[in-house]
Order: sequence, then C-alpha cells, then structure tokens
Amino acid sequence: MGLTQFRIKRLLAYSTISHLGFILLALSISSIESTQAFIFYLMQYSLSNLNIFIILIAIGFSLYYYVSDNNKYKELLDKNNSPIQLISQLRGYFYTNPVLSLSLTITIFSFVGIPPLVGFFAKQMVLSAAMDSGYIFLSLIAILTSVIGGVYYLNIIKEIFFYKPEYKINPLLENYYGSVYNTKGDVIVKSFVFNSKNIVMSSPMAITISIITLVIILFMFMNKE
Repeated sequence: MGLTQFRIKRLLAYSTISHLGFILLALSISSIESTQAFIFYLMQYSLSNLNIFIILIAIGFSLYYYVSDNNKYKELLDKNNSPIQLISQLRGYFYTNPVLSLSLTITIFSFVGIPPLVGFFAKQMVLSAAMDSGYIFLSLIAILTSVIGGVYYLNIIKEIFFYKPEYKINPLLENYYGSVYNTKGDVIVKSFVFNSKNIVMSSPMAITISIITLVIILFMFMNKE
C-alpha cells in the first residue's frame, strides 16, 4: 500500500506498520537480546519519527511566502493548517532549503536501515535476535519489507533532489516595505524592507531537529560494544 501513496502522511502511516512488524518480531522472541532490541528499536523509531514530523512542519512554514502555479496544491483541503500533504509538494525543495532537505534525507535513510545510521543498528539487533532463535522465515520477510519500504522512501528523496522546484517567492512580498509607528500613530519609529532570507525557524525547532539528526548520524560513535 505504501508504494501507491502520494500523500506523505499516509505513506508514513504505512511505514509505521512495517516498523511495528520489527517491534512485534522482537517481542515474539523470549530472550534478553530480543528485549534489548525491542527497547532500542522503539526508542530510535520514536526519535526518528518525531524528527521527520518536526521537519515536515518546518518545511510547511518555510513555504508560506512561496507560491506555485500547480492548481492541485491550491485545492488541497486544510492547506493553511497542513501545507505539506503531497509528496510532490517537496519537489526541488533542496534548492529552497538544503539543510532541512539533508536532515529529512538522513532521517529517511535511518528508516530504511542504511548504515551507519541508528536505524541500521536497530534492525540489525532485531534480525540478529530472530536468527539466533531460529526465526529464519520471519527474518527473510522482515528483510523483504525493508527493501520494499526503501523503494517508497527513495521516491521522496527523488522528488527533493532530482527535480527543479515548482515554487517561487510571492511577487507581493518581493518589494514589500513597512513602517512601525508610535502609539499615537503620528511618528515612524522604524522602517523596514521585507527580505525572504530573514525568515528563519524558531530556535527550539532548529535545535530539536539538529540534536535528533546528529544522534541519528553519530550513534555509531556512541556504541561502545
């Protein structure tokens, strides 16, 4: 079902089902190794999932001062509260914000299980526990679902990096001037010129994305075993 999705949140929902399969596989094995794998997989997936949704929210905010000629984006329901709904809305986003694009890509690669990201170690622990307990067939099924998941994850990355962006800065905001008046409204306190480059993420959101992304990348150096 994930292969046919064009809505990014539905795709992530089907992705969760796949990850839940790994969690249940770890739970079905009664061993110390599988219990450790279960706890670790749950923790890393929760962090990665939190990161990807925060990134999508940040991408949505960053596109508020852009416009697109694509009519299907204008017809989306609840587009003001949820601006990023379709995978195609991320088309060419790397040319708009490279840093957020790279953070999203790293998180997606962790979902796939690409080494040396934290998602790889989580899947390795679950599969190792399953193989040691004789769950050969279930391990093969888990590997197959990971490969299928990688296909629809890579579709998101393809949209971000391999196409030109469909967005352009709203012409109304390119030459926008404003002034701040005093309380009486008769004296200009400050004048300003709108510049789209001055619109940035809030510090808490940027710090959260940065920390989680670094944990995903640098977990290999945290693992002392």
